[in-house]
This record gives sequence, C-alpha cells and structure tokens, in this order.
Amino acid sequence: MKLYHKYFLYQNKLLQPYIRSFLAATAVITYVASIAFLCALIYQYGFELTPETADKLNTLYKAVWILFLIDTSLHLMFEYKSTRKNYRKLTWILSVVLYLTLIPVIFHRPENSEAILTFWELMDSTFFRLILLLILSLLHLSNGLVRLLGKKTNPSLILAASFLIIISVGTVLLMLPRCTISGISWVDSLFISASAVCVTGLTSVDLTTTFTPEGFVVILCLFQIGGLGVMTLTSFFALFFMGNTSLYNQLVVRDIVKSSSLNSLLSTLLYTFVFTLIIETAGMLFIWLSIQGTMDMSLKEELSFAAFHSVSAFCNAGFSTLPGNLGNPYLVNNHNSFFLIISLLIILGGIGFPILVNFKEIIFYRFRMLFGKKGKIRAKSVHIYNLNTRIVMVMTALLLFSGTFFFLTFEWNNAFAGMTVAQKWTHAFFNSACTRSAGFSSADISLFSLQSILVYILFMWIGGGAQSTAGGIKVNAFAVLLLNLRSVIRGSERVEVFGREIATDSIRRANATMFMSLIALFVSVLTLSVFEQDVPLLSLLFEAASALYTAGPSLNLTSSLTEQSKLLLVVLMFVGRVGLITMMLGIVKQKKNTKYKYPSDNIIIN
Repeated sequence: MKLYHKYFLYQNKLLQPYIRSFLAATAVITYVASIAFLCALIYQYGFELTPETADKLNTLYKAVWILFLIDTSLHLMFEYKSTRKNYRKLTWILSVVLYLTLIPVIFHRPENSEAILTFWELMDSTFFRLILLLILSLLHLSNGLVRLLGKKTNPSLILAASFLIIISVGTVLLMLPRCTISGISWVDSLFISASAVCVTGLTSVDLTTTFTPEGFVVILCLFQIGGLGVMTLTSFFALFFMGNTSLYNQLVVRDIVKSSSLNSLLSTLLYTFVFTLIIETAGMLFIWLSIQGTMDMSLKEELSFAAFHSVSAFCNAGFSTLPGNLGNPYLVNNHNSFFLIISLLIILGGIGFPILVNFKEIIFYRFRMLFGKKGKIRAKSVHIYNLNTRIVMVMTALLLFSGTFFFLTFEWNNAFAGMTVAQKWTHAFFNSACTRSAGFSSADISLFSLQSILVYILFMWIGGGAQSTAGGIKVNAFAVLLLNLRSVIRGSERVEVFGREIATDSIRRANATMFMSLIALFVSVLTLSVFEQDVPLLSLLFEAASALYTAGPSLNLTSSLTEQSKLLLVVLMFVGRVGLITMMLGIVKQKKNTKYKYPSDNIIIN
C-alpha cells in the first residue's frame, strides 16, 4: 500500500467517529424539524391565520426545507456507500425530487417552452413543497421510531406509547376551531380521540352537532390509524422507504405484525395496506351504489358518506356522520343492501389480517391448480388452510348465526316491531355482526330485551379475530378455551383440533387473557359504581364492557357520565386496544428461563 493511501486510510479512521456524531446530531435536528413542520401544518389548517402568522409559517417551512436538503447532502457526502446500500428506490426518488425543488431558486422563470414552464411552476408550487415535506417528515419520524427498537427498548412499551401519542395528537386536533362548530371540552375531545384511535365507537357528544367536516376528516384519520395499528404504519413506512433497519429491529417488528419470517416481513406489511385499500375502496363503491339518490344528498356528500362509513366499518370503529348512528330513519327503511355491505366490511375487518393473507394464498393456490402443473403444486402445498384461519372462520360463522338467531328470537316483536320480515332478518344479522366490536347500531339498544343485552355483553367479551381491527379477548382465545374445556371433560391430555395439537403456550395465554379480562371488567364496574351511584348496575356493566373490549355500543349513557367516569372509560379503551397481556409484558420484568425444574405435584381442583 502506498504512503498516501495509508495516510487517507488513517485520516478516515480518525475522522469517522466525529462524522458519525455529527450526522447523529443532524438526525436529531431533522426529527425536531419534522415535528415542528407537522405542528405548523396543523396550526395552519386548524386556525384562521393573520398575514403576519402566515409569513412566519412560510419562514418555518423554508427552514425545514433547507434542513432536509442539508441532511440529505451530508449523508450523501460523508456516508455515500452506506446510504447507497440502505436507501430504497423510492427514497432515492424523494431525494431527487427534493433537489429538483432548487430549480426555481437557481433558474429564472422560463418564458419559451410550455412544458418546461409547467415543470418549473410545479417545483415552485407551495402545495407541492408542503406535500413533499410532509412525506419526508413522516418518513424521518417513522424511521426514528423503528430505530428506537434497536435500543433494546421494550416493544410493548413502544406500542403503548405510540397509541398514547396518537390519542394526544388527536385530542389537540379535535379542539382546533375549524374542527368543531361551537367548541368542545378537553375531556370530550380526549374521549372522542381515544374512542377513534382505539376503534371503539363510544361517543360522549353528538358528533353531527359538534364537529365540522374537517373534524370528521380528523376522526376518520384517527380510526384509520388505530385500525391498522400505529407500529404497523410506522414500520411499513420505515421498511418500505428505508432498508437500513437492524436485524433486531426487524425481529421486533416481525413479532408485532405476526409475520411468519423476516423474508415475508415487508410483504406482510404491504399486504396489510393493499387489502385495506382494496376492501375499503370496494366498500365505498358498493355503499354509494346502495344509497345513491335516496338520502337527499349531493354527489359529493354521498361519496363522502360512503368513504367515511366504509373505513369506519372495516376498522370496526362504529362512527357515523348521521344523527342516531345507523338507526337514522333515512337508512333503517328500504336500505337492506346497505346494512349487508356494512356487515360484510365489519366481518372482513374483524377476522384479522393474517386470515386475509391466508385467503390470498388459498386463492393463488387454487388458481395455480387450475392453470399450473398440478403434481408439483400438490407436492409443495400440503396444508394451505392455516389453523388460525380454520378456527377463526368456524367460530365467526357460529357466532354470526347464533347471534342472528338470538336477536330474531328476542327482538322480533320488540325492537324490530313494525319492520318487514326481510328487514328483521337483515337487522338481526347486522346487529350480530356489530356486537363483537363494530359499535354501529341500527336500533336503540336501550330498548332491547334483557336477554339480548346479556348476549351483547357476551359477544363483546369474545370479540373478533387476533391481529384484526376488532376487540375482545379474540375468537382465537375463546376457541382455545372451549377446546381445552372439551379435552378436560373428555380426560384427554392434549388439546387437539383439525389434526393439530395446540401448543401449551397458546393455552396458557388464552387462560391468562380470559382471567385478566374478567378481573379488569370487575374492577372497572366497581369503580364506575362509585362514580355513578344512581345508574343501574347493568348499564354500568354494559358501558364498561363496551369500552374495555372496544366494542362501542351504549345504552344511551355515555354523554351523561361524569368527567371521572369518562376518563376511566378512556383508560379502558386504551387498555383494551393495546391489550392486557401486552400492557403487562411492558410493565412486569420478564423472568429468564431456567434450566432446572421443581418436582411436579397436583393441586386439588373441584
């Protein structure tokens, strides 16, 4: 090696630690700039601006733009090799577009060529720059959040903290002047934000008389984020645009999204977004076709209504833009197709994304069986139906049919009185689909019989599928509990179903989930009874179960609760969405597995 080569190599080793520290400092500054940009954008669209305030915001936007340019340039200058390795194609495209926004600064406005003039005006457009800065800000913050996982931080705590942050941001957004008609208290704003992010559907105020169209857009964004999951969103953003996450980061994200392997991690995240987009878009189209020209709305209002309710149904959020939720007279009569579409969206959102991915695999397999080489495919694919898929689909079908039967039996001449036979069947099926998490209501639940309310509470406790937008203890856990009970009664040492033995860890987690859910429900009802001493116990039980299991229905009690009770319900919705087991894993120090065992002994049971 020549002397000057040694010199540059030595100089590089000497400067490298300082360069890394400098780039780390610029990264922190970029994170702060991203947060400042998002806050400024919220302020701009949430308040009426004076010319002086608008100038200050424009100055801030320019400063953030310059910081992003500097940060990108520094990484390309000092860490080009690692940057080239880690950046994905879309990140390079965003970086190139960021540099192209310098064109109006360097070159004068062209006058001859129309195409060049159009391109110049696009690069000089304030709206275009804001969109670009918004994407870059979200990219930087998502990448920073996922990088936190590499600091050996407890993933359960990060998951809980991410929901808390989104709820807090949503609370502030809903209190903006442009989001409400005549203002809202911070407790009610917090309640609606938590209910939306936790995809519950409980409301402490009348939405239609409280929020403006901008407010409904905020609510829609909140339950879309809550339905997909904050970590799913940020992980997808970071992994899709930036490939520079560590192996530990990817392992943690894999556990969060329940991907089968690291190779399928990004594809699992991508499928989640694709399925969500396709289902919600199709739902919006069919909802619009079912209500077109029947609800005294303009075309824009019909499309907005369809989009809002499609997302709300698939996310199992239960929010509606109509007074009285979906029990509004405009809908109840002669809109059976609408309720069936909403029911289908609820079911698809409630079975879980892993089941949807398995459906995709089954469809592709069947397609290859028809048009491919059958022998090779049979040799490779023995079990195309995942065990979770079978359990969830069987339990979902049983719960849907049994719920429909119960509501038809108990409400035929009660809450469904005056309806046609077709409407009674439709609304019985719709309420059966809604009970386990959706939060919608096509009739006044307070008019339901005692038997129907008890069925409601049971179904809210069961909930939907694991890794879905639904709440409850999940049908997976409920099925394991039933199968374990069957094996105990039959005297079997193993819990078996569909030719598979269920792992002991799954049985233990199902039992722990059931126990913790019932204890939490008891404590919450006990606490509510202290705050609301004049309210019947059944109403308090229903309200607590609706919040804790993120189901959403109410016996018209939520708006009349005291502030202490509303705050307690906020806590219950948060705990129910994050998960009791997840919360405990984040709080309790985990015990390391030991290599020894104590002698086993039997405890007298029954």
